[in-house]
Amino acid sequence: MYRAPRRWCLLLLLATALLENVCAQTALTWHEVRAKFEAANPTLRAGQIGVDESRAQEITAYLRPNPTAGILTDQIDPFGGGVPHGPFAYFLPVGSISYLHERQHKRELRLESAQDTTKVAVSDQSDLERTLIFDLRTAFVQTLQQKAVLDLAKENLAYYDHVLEVNRERYKLGAIAHVDLVRLEVQRVQYESDLTTAEVALRTAKIQLLALLNQRTPVTQFDVTGPFDFPAQLPVLDDIRQAALDARPDLKAALQSVDLANTNHRLAVANGSTDPTFGFDFGRNAPIDAYFGFSVTFPLRIFDRNQGEKQRTQLDIDRNAQLLDATRAQVFSDVDSAYATVEGTVTLLQPYKERYLKDAEMVRDTIAFSYGKGAASLLDFLDAQADYRTVQLNYLNLIGSYLEAASQLNLAVGREVIQ
Repeated sequence: MYRAPRRWCLLLLLATALLENVCAQTALTWHEVRAKFEAANPTLRAGQIGVDESRAQEITAYLRPNPTAGILTDQIDPFGGGVPHGPFAYFLPVGSISYLHERQHKRELRLESAQDTTKVAVSDQSDLERTLIFDLRTAFVQTLQQKAVLDLAKENLAYYDHVLEVNRERYKLGAIAHVDLVRLEVQRVQYESDLTTAEVALRTAKIQLLALLNQRTPVTQFDVTGPFDFPAQLPVLDDIRQAALDARPDLKAALQSVDLANTNHRLAVANGSTDPTFGFDFGRNAPIDAYFGFSVTFPLRIFDRNQGEKQRTQLDIDRNAQLLDATRAQVFSDVDSAYATVEGTVTLLQPYKERYLKDAEMVRDTIAFSYGKGAASLLDFLDAQADYRTVQLNYLNLIGSYLEAASQLNLAVGREVIQ
Protein backbone atom coordinates (compact mmCIF):
# COMPACT_ATOMS: atom_id res chain seq x y z
CA MET A 1 0.00 0.00 0.00
CA TYR A 2 3.02 2.30 0.33
CA ARG A 3 4.50 1.56 -3.07
CA ALA A 4 2.50 4.18 -4.98
CA PRO A 5 3.49 7.16 -2.79
CA ARG A 6 7.11 6.07 -2.95
CA ARG A 7 6.94 5.90 -6.71
CA TRP A 8 5.49 9.40 -6.87
CA CYS A 9 8.25 10.66 -4.59
CA LEU A 10 10.89 9.08 -6.79
CA LEU A 11 9.31 10.57 -9.90
CA LEU A 12 9.17 13.99 -8.24
CA LEU A 13 12.83 13.82 -7.26
CA LEU A 14 13.77 12.71 -10.76
CA ALA A 15 11.77 15.53 -12.32
CA THR A 16 13.40 18.06 -9.97
CA ALA A 17 16.86 16.79 -10.85
CA LEU A 18 16.09 16.95 -14.56
CA LEU A 19 14.76 20.49 -14.16
CA GLU A 20 17.90 21.56 -12.35
CA ASN A 21 20.04 20.05 -15.08
CA VAL A 22 18.04 21.87 -17.75
CA CYS A 23 18.38 25.15 -15.85
CA ALA A 24 22.08 24.55 -15.40
CA GLN A 25 22.56 23.83 -19.11
CA THR A 26 20.61 26.87 -20.33
CA ALA A 27 23.22 29.30 -21.64
CA LEU A 28 22.38 32.91 -22.42
CA THR A 29 23.63 34.65 -25.54
CA TRP A 30 24.95 38.21 -25.49
CA HIS A 31 21.67 39.64 -26.76
CA GLU A 32 19.73 37.78 -24.06
CA VAL A 33 22.12 38.99 -21.37
CA ARG A 34 21.80 42.57 -22.62
CA ALA A 35 17.98 42.37 -22.67
CA LYS A 36 17.94 41.10 -19.09
CA PHE A 37 20.35 43.84 -18.08
CA GLU A 38 18.27 46.63 -19.64
CA ALA A 39 15.15 45.31 -17.91
CA ALA A 40 16.57 44.74 -14.42
CA ASN A 41 19.67 46.85 -13.74
CA PRO A 42 18.77 49.26 -10.88
CA THR A 43 21.24 51.97 -11.90
CA LEU A 44 19.78 52.08 -15.40
CA ARG A 45 16.22 52.12 -14.09
CA ALA A 46 17.04 54.91 -11.65
CA GLY A 47 18.43 56.96 -14.52
CA GLN A 48 15.21 56.44 -16.49
CA ILE A 49 13.22 57.73 -13.53
CA GLY A 50 15.36 60.88 -13.67
CA VAL A 51 14.36 61.32 -17.31
CA ASP A 52 10.69 60.97 -16.36
CA GLU A 53 11.18 63.60 -13.66
CA SER A 54 12.59 65.97 -16.26
CA ARG A 55 9.53 65.40 -18.45
CA ALA A 56 7.30 66.19 -15.47
CA GLN A 57 9.09 69.53 -15.12
CA GLU A 58 7.92 70.43 -18.62
CA ILE A 59 4.35 70.52 -17.26
CA THR A 60 5.38 72.94 -14.51
CA ALA A 61 7.32 75.13 -16.94
CA TYR A 62 4.29 75.70 -19.20
CA LEU A 63 1.78 76.57 -16.47
CA ARG A 64 0.18 80.00 -16.57
CA PRO A 65 0.37 82.29 -13.51
CA ASN A 66 -2.53 81.86 -11.14
CA PRO A 67 -4.98 84.79 -10.85
CA THR A 68 -5.31 86.48 -7.47
CA ALA A 69 -8.68 87.06 -5.80
CA GLY A 70 -9.30 89.28 -2.78
CA ILE A 71 -12.22 90.32 -0.57
CA LEU A 72 -12.16 93.20 1.91
CA THR A 73 -14.53 95.37 3.89
CA ASP A 74 -14.00 99.00 4.81
CA GLN A 75 -15.65 101.88 6.76
CA ILE A 76 -16.55 99.75 9.79
CA ASP A 77 -17.54 101.98 12.74
CA PRO A 78 -17.64 99.91 15.97
CA PHE A 79 -17.44 102.99 18.30
CA GLY A 80 -21.09 104.09 18.06
CA GLY A 81 -20.34 107.60 16.79
CA GLY A 82 -22.16 109.27 13.93
CA VAL A 83 -25.58 108.34 12.67
CA PRO A 84 -27.26 105.84 15.03
CA HIS A 85 -27.66 102.98 12.54
CA GLY A 86 -25.34 100.46 14.18
CA PRO A 87 -21.62 99.80 13.69
CA PHE A 88 -22.03 97.93 10.37
CA ALA A 89 -24.63 100.14 8.70
CA TYR A 90 -22.15 101.78 6.32
CA PHE A 91 -19.49 99.11 5.86
CA LEU A 92 -18.00 98.90 2.35
CA PRO A 93 -17.59 95.39 0.83
CA VAL A 94 -15.02 95.17 -1.97
CA GLY A 95 -13.97 92.21 -4.18
CA SER A 96 -11.01 92.17 -6.58
CA ILE A 97 -9.37 89.86 -9.16
CA SER A 98 -5.92 90.40 -10.67
CA TYR A 99 -3.83 88.53 -13.21
CA LEU A 100 -0.17 88.81 -14.21
CA HIS A 101 0.26 88.87 -17.98
CA GLU A 102 3.64 87.50 -19.10
CA ARG A 103 5.09 89.19 -22.16
CA GLN A 104 7.89 88.28 -24.58
CA HIS A 105 6.79 84.59 -24.75
CA LYS A 106 8.17 83.78 -21.31
CA ARG A 107 5.94 80.76 -20.85
CA GLU A 108 6.82 79.31 -24.26
CA LEU A 109 10.52 79.87 -23.59
CA ARG A 110 10.26 78.16 -20.20
CA LEU A 111 8.67 75.17 -21.92
CA GLU A 112 11.37 75.14 -24.60
CA SER A 113 14.07 75.30 -21.92
CA ALA A 114 12.46 72.41 -20.04
CA GLN A 115 12.20 70.38 -23.25
CA ASP A 116 15.84 71.04 -24.05
CA THR A 117 16.73 69.94 -20.52
CA THR A 118 14.83 66.70 -21.10
CA LYS A 119 16.72 66.11 -24.33
CA VAL A 120 20.00 66.48 -22.45
CA ALA A 121 18.70 64.13 -19.75
CA VAL A 122 17.79 61.53 -22.40
CA SER A 123 21.25 61.77 -23.93
CA ASP A 124 22.86 61.51 -20.49
CA GLN A 125 20.77 58.39 -19.85
CA SER A 126 21.98 56.92 -23.14
CA ASP A 127 25.54 57.75 -22.14
CA LEU A 128 25.01 56.02 -18.80
CA GLU A 129 23.66 52.99 -20.64
CA ARG A 130 26.69 53.08 -22.97
CA THR A 131 29.06 52.94 -19.99
CA LEU A 132 27.13 50.23 -18.19
CA ILE A 133 26.86 48.15 -21.37
CA PHE A 134 30.65 48.31 -21.61
CA ASP A 135 30.92 46.99 -18.04
CA LEU A 136 28.41 44.27 -18.89
CA ARG A 137 30.23 43.32 -22.08
CA THR A 138 33.54 43.17 -20.20
CA ALA A 139 32.04 40.80 -17.61
CA PHE A 140 30.50 38.72 -20.40
CA VAL A 141 33.84 38.45 -22.23
CA GLN A 142 35.65 37.52 -19.03
CA THR A 143 33.12 34.74 -18.45
CA LEU A 144 33.66 33.39 -21.97
CA GLN A 145 37.43 33.65 -21.53
CA GLN A 146 37.40 31.78 -18.23
CA LYS A 147 35.19 29.08 -19.77
CA ALA A 148 37.74 28.64 -22.55
CA VAL A 149 40.61 28.56 -20.03
CA LEU A 150 38.73 25.97 -17.98
CA ASP A 151 38.19 23.78 -21.04
CA LEU A 152 41.89 24.06 -21.85
CA ALA A 153 42.81 23.12 -18.28
CA LYS A 154 40.55 20.06 -18.44
CA GLU A 155 42.01 19.07 -21.80
CA ASN A 156 45.59 19.46 -20.59
CA LEU A 157 44.90 17.46 -17.44
CA ALA A 158 43.19 14.67 -19.38
CA TYR A 159 46.08 14.53 -21.85
CA TYR A 160 48.64 14.47 -19.06
CA ASP A 161 46.73 11.74 -17.22
CA HIS A 162 46.85 9.67 -20.38
CA VAL A 163 50.60 10.22 -20.61
CA LEU A 164 50.97 9.26 -16.95
CA GLU A 165 49.04 6.03 -17.51
CA VAL A 166 51.25 5.13 -20.44
CA ASN A 167 54.42 5.81 -18.45
CA ARG A 168 53.19 3.79 -15.49
CA GLU A 169 52.93 0.85 -17.85
CA ARG A 170 56.41 1.61 -19.16
CA TYR A 171 57.73 1.69 -15.59
CA LYS A 172 56.23 -1.72 -14.93
CA LEU A 173 58.04 -3.00 -18.00
CA GLY A 174 61.28 -1.40 -16.84
CA ALA A 175 61.45 1.12 -19.71
CA ILE A 176 61.85 4.16 -17.41
CA ALA A 177 63.35 4.73 -13.98
CA HIS A 178 61.27 5.20 -10.87
CA VAL A 179 62.55 8.74 -10.38
CA ASP A 180 61.32 9.70 -13.86
CA LEU A 181 57.85 8.39 -13.04
CA VAL A 182 57.85 10.33 -9.78
CA ARG A 183 58.86 13.51 -11.59
CA LEU A 184 56.02 13.00 -14.04
CA GLU A 185 53.53 12.49 -11.23
CA VAL A 186 54.80 15.55 -9.36
CA GLN A 187 54.41 17.65 -12.50
CA ARG A 188 50.69 16.79 -12.53
CA VAL A 189 50.11 19.22 -9.64
CA GLN A 190 50.63 22.11 -12.07
CA TYR A 191 47.71 20.96 -14.22
CA GLU A 192 45.55 20.36 -11.15
CA SER A 193 46.35 23.89 -10.00
CA ASP A 194 45.45 25.28 -13.42
CA LEU A 195 42.10 23.51 -13.28
CA THR A 196 41.26 24.78 -9.78
CA THR A 197 42.33 28.33 -10.63
CA ALA A 198 40.21 28.30 -13.80
CA GLU A 199 37.15 27.06 -11.88
CA VAL A 200 37.49 29.84 -9.29
CA ALA A 201 38.04 32.49 -11.99
CA LEU A 202 34.96 31.32 -13.91
CA ARG A 203 32.84 31.40 -10.78
CA THR A 204 34.06 34.93 -9.96
CA ALA A 205 33.29 36.15 -13.50
CA LYS A 206 29.78 34.72 -13.31
CA ILE A 207 29.18 36.41 -9.95
CA GLN A 208 30.19 39.79 -11.41
CA LEU A 209 27.90 39.26 -14.38
CA LEU A 210 24.98 38.26 -12.16
CA ALA A 211 25.52 41.40 -10.05
CA LEU A 212 25.14 43.58 -13.14
CA LEU A 213 22.00 41.67 -14.11
CA ASN A 214 20.63 42.10 -10.57
CA GLN A 215 19.85 38.39 -10.40
CA ARG A 216 20.07 35.92 -7.54
CA THR A 217 20.42 32.86 -9.75
CA PRO A 218 22.82 30.25 -8.32
CA VAL A 219 26.16 30.29 -10.11
CA THR A 220 25.85 26.61 -10.94
CA GLN A 221 22.60 27.30 -12.83
CA PHE A 222 23.90 30.29 -14.77
CA ASP A 223 25.87 30.09 -17.98
CA VAL A 224 26.55 32.16 -21.09
CA THR A 225 27.55 31.27 -24.60
CA GLY A 226 28.98 33.13 -27.55
CA PRO A 227 31.79 33.19 -30.10
CA PHE A 228 35.25 33.37 -28.56
CA ASP A 229 37.25 34.27 -31.65
CA PHE A 230 38.43 37.24 -33.70
CA PRO A 231 37.65 38.37 -37.27
CA ALA A 232 40.18 38.41 -40.07
CA GLN A 233 39.29 41.98 -41.11
CA LEU A 234 38.27 45.12 -39.22
CA PRO A 235 35.91 47.93 -40.27
CA VAL A 236 37.47 50.99 -41.91
CA LEU A 237 38.60 53.62 -39.40
CA ASP A 238 36.90 56.52 -41.24
CA ASP A 239 33.57 54.68 -41.13
CA ILE A 240 33.98 54.07 -37.41
CA ARG A 241 34.77 57.75 -36.82
CA GLN A 242 31.64 58.82 -38.65
CA ALA A 243 29.58 56.28 -36.74
CA ALA A 244 30.92 57.72 -33.48
CA LEU A 245 29.98 61.26 -34.52
CA ASP A 246 26.47 60.04 -35.29
CA ALA A 247 25.96 57.80 -32.27
CA ARG A 248 27.94 59.09 -29.26
CA PRO A 249 25.33 60.20 -26.71
CA ASP A 250 27.72 62.45 -24.79
CA LEU A 251 28.41 64.33 -28.02
CA LYS A 252 24.66 64.67 -28.57
CA ALA A 253 24.31 65.94 -25.01
CA ALA A 254 27.02 68.54 -25.67
CA LEU A 255 25.20 69.73 -28.81
CA GLN A 256 21.90 69.85 -26.93
CA SER A 257 23.54 71.77 -24.09
CA VAL A 258 24.48 74.51 -26.55
CA ASP A 259 20.85 74.71 -27.69
CA LEU A 260 19.72 74.78 -24.06
CA ALA A 261 22.14 77.61 -23.29
CA ASN A 262 20.78 79.64 -26.21
CA THR A 263 17.21 79.07 -25.04
CA ASN A 264 18.09 80.07 -21.49
CA HIS A 265 19.68 83.27 -22.78
CA ARG A 266 16.54 84.19 -24.71
CA LEU A 267 14.51 83.42 -21.60
CA ALA A 268 16.79 85.66 -19.51
CA VAL A 269 16.27 88.50 -21.99
CA ALA A 270 12.50 87.95 -21.87
CA ASN A 271 12.55 87.92 -18.06
CA GLY A 272 14.10 91.37 -18.18
CA SER A 273 10.93 92.79 -19.76
CA THR A 274 8.05 94.31 -17.80
CA ASP A 275 4.94 92.24 -17.11
CA PRO A 276 1.74 94.18 -16.37
CA THR A 277 -0.82 93.02 -13.82
CA PHE A 278 -4.44 93.60 -14.80
CA GLY A 279 -6.96 94.03 -12.01
CA PHE A 280 -10.73 94.20 -11.75
CA ASP A 281 -12.56 95.19 -8.59
CA PHE A 282 -16.18 95.68 -7.60
CA GLY A 283 -17.99 96.79 -4.45
CA ARG A 284 -21.00 98.52 -2.93
CA ASN A 285 -21.39 101.87 -1.21
CA ALA A 286 -24.01 101.79 1.54
CA PRO A 287 -26.81 101.52 1.36
CA ILE A 288 -27.35 100.40 -2.27
CA ASP A 289 -24.87 101.99 -4.68
CA ALA A 290 -22.64 99.43 -6.47
CA TYR A 291 -19.54 100.05 -8.55
CA PHE A 292 -16.67 98.32 -10.37
CA GLY A 293 -13.21 99.39 -11.41
CA PHE A 294 -10.27 98.39 -13.60
CA SER A 295 -6.55 98.81 -12.97
CA VAL A 296 -3.20 98.11 -14.63
CA THR A 297 0.02 97.96 -12.59
CA PHE A 298 3.53 97.24 -13.74
CA PRO A 299 6.94 97.35 -12.08
CA LEU A 300 9.40 100.05 -13.00
CA ARG A 301 12.47 98.14 -14.21
CA ILE A 302 14.88 100.92 -13.34
CA PHE A 303 17.51 99.01 -11.38
CA ASP A 304 16.79 95.31 -11.92
CA ARG A 305 16.50 94.45 -15.60
CA ASN A 306 17.88 90.93 -15.13
CA GLN A 307 21.32 92.06 -16.25
CA GLY A 308 23.17 89.36 -14.31
CA GLU A 309 21.22 86.46 -15.80
CA LYS A 310 21.58 87.91 -19.27
CA GLN A 311 25.35 88.05 -18.92
CA ARG A 312 25.58 84.65 -17.22
CA THR A 313 23.55 82.87 -19.88
CA GLN A 314 25.56 84.55 -22.64
CA LEU A 315 28.76 83.26 -21.03
CA ASP A 316 27.14 79.85 -20.64
CA ILE A 317 26.67 79.71 -24.42
CA ASP A 318 30.39 80.23 -24.94
CA ARG A 319 31.25 77.72 -22.22
CA ASN A 320 29.08 74.98 -23.73
CA ALA A 321 30.50 75.70 -27.19
CA GLN A 322 34.01 75.09 -25.81
CA LEU A 323 32.83 71.89 -24.10
CA LEU A 324 31.34 70.74 -27.41
CA ASP A 325 34.70 71.15 -29.13
CA ALA A 326 36.42 69.29 -26.30
CA THR A 327 33.89 66.44 -26.46
CA ARG A 328 34.26 66.13 -30.23
CA ALA A 329 38.06 65.94 -29.86
CA GLN A 330 37.63 63.32 -27.13
CA VAL A 331 35.45 61.22 -29.42
CA PHE A 332 38.16 61.09 -32.07
CA SER A 333 40.80 60.32 -29.43
CA ASP A 334 38.74 57.49 -27.94
CA VAL A 335 38.01 55.94 -31.33
CA ASP A 336 41.57 56.15 -32.60
CA SER A 337 43.06 54.73 -29.39
CA ALA A 338 40.58 51.84 -29.21
CA TYR A 339 40.99 51.06 -32.90
CA ALA A 340 44.78 50.96 -32.56
CA THR A 341 44.46 48.52 -29.64
CA VAL A 342 42.10 46.25 -31.58
CA GLU A 343 44.32 46.36 -34.65
CA GLY A 344 47.44 45.56 -32.62
CA THR A 345 45.74 42.63 -30.89
CA VAL A 346 44.59 41.17 -34.20
CA THR A 347 48.13 41.49 -35.51
CA LEU A 348 49.37 39.42 -32.56
CA LEU A 349 46.60 36.84 -32.91
CA GLN A 350 47.00 36.04 -36.59
CA PRO A 351 50.39 34.25 -36.34
CA TYR A 352 49.09 32.27 -33.36
CA LYS A 353 46.12 31.01 -35.33
CA GLU A 354 48.04 30.43 -38.54
CA ARG A 355 51.22 28.85 -37.14
CA TYR A 356 52.04 28.87 -33.43
CA LEU A 357 49.11 26.74 -32.23
CA LYS A 358 49.78 24.05 -34.81
CA ASP A 359 53.53 24.13 -34.19
CA ALA A 360 53.12 23.84 -30.42
CA GLU A 361 50.78 20.86 -30.79
CA MET A 362 53.06 19.20 -33.34
CA VAL A 363 56.11 19.63 -31.09
CA ARG A 364 54.26 18.30 -28.05
CA ASP A 365 52.99 15.20 -29.85
CA THR A 366 56.34 14.55 -31.51
CA ILE A 367 58.36 14.86 -28.30
CA ALA A 368 55.79 12.74 -26.45
CA PHE A 369 56.09 10.03 -29.10
CA SER A 370 59.88 10.25 -29.07
CA TYR A 371 59.97 10.08 -25.29
CA GLY A 372 57.72 7.02 -25.40
CA LYS A 373 60.25 5.38 -27.73
CA GLY A 374 63.22 6.45 -25.63
CA ALA A 375 64.50 8.93 -28.24
CA ALA A 376 63.86 12.07 -26.14
CA SER A 377 64.71 12.94 -22.55
CA LEU A 378 62.25 13.57 -19.77
CA LEU A 379 63.31 17.21 -19.67
CA ASP A 380 62.49 17.60 -23.36
CA PHE A 381 59.07 16.06 -22.78
CA LEU A 382 58.27 18.36 -19.83
CA ASP A 383 59.49 21.41 -21.76
CA ALA A 384 57.30 20.51 -24.72
CA GLN A 385 54.29 20.12 -22.44
CA ALA A 386 54.97 23.47 -20.78
CA ASP A 387 55.45 25.22 -24.15
CA TYR A 388 52.17 23.84 -25.47
CA ARG A 389 50.33 24.94 -22.33
CA THR A 390 51.90 28.42 -22.50
CA VAL A 391 51.09 28.94 -26.19
CA GLN A 392 47.50 27.80 -25.78
CA LEU A 393 46.96 29.98 -22.71
CA ASN A 394 48.55 33.00 -24.39
CA TYR A 395 46.26 32.53 -27.36
CA LEU A 396 43.14 32.44 -25.18
CA ASN A 397 44.30 35.48 -23.22
CA LEU A 398 44.95 37.35 -26.47
CA ILE A 399 41.44 36.56 -27.71
CA GLY A 400 40.11 37.86 -24.39
CA SER A 401 42.19 41.01 -24.86
CA TYR A 402 40.83 41.41 -28.37
CA LEU A 403 37.22 41.07 -27.23
CA GLU A 404 37.79 43.58 -24.43
CA ALA A 405 39.44 45.96 -26.91
CA ALA A 406 36.46 45.49 -29.23
CA SER A 407 34.18 46.38 -26.32
CA GLN A 408 36.29 49.48 -25.72
CA LEU A 409 35.89 50.41 -29.38
CA ASN A 410 32.13 49.92 -29.16
CA LEU A 411 32.16 52.17 -26.10
CA ALA A 412 34.11 54.80 -28.01
CA VAL A 413 31.68 54.67 -30.95
CA GLY A 414 28.52 54.55 -28.86
CA ARG A 415 27.09 51.45 -30.51
CA GLU A 416 28.26 47.96 -31.43
CA VAL A 417 30.38 48.15 -34.57
CA ILE A 418 32.13 44.86 -33.69
CA GLN A 419 29.96 42.04 -32.38
